[in-house]
Amino acid sequence: MTIVYITIRLLNLLQWLLVFRALASWFPQVQQSRIGELLYTITEPMIAPFRSILDRFQSSRTMMLDFSPLLAFLVLLILEQLLRAMLLGLY
Repeated sequence: MTIVYITIRLLNLLQWLLVFRALASWFPQVQQSRIGELLYTITEPMIAPFRSILDRFQSSRTMMLDFSPLLAFLVLLILEQLLRAMLLGLY
């Protein structure tokens, strides 16, 4: 049970890091700081697979928004909810 709690907390932390990275993308000075580099280092391995999947679609290459962080966030959210359901014995 403790491992499940720790995993849920870790997934929640990763979700917040994705949110902070998305917000930091609006501010170039934050992106170039040590905090921005740390956010990039931690979150890029989660985002990169979704970016490569979205790059296969022509329409996603012409959009100004990158939806890969949103997809990564949603997958983390689903995993967290599955763990919570498992913890409560609902799944």
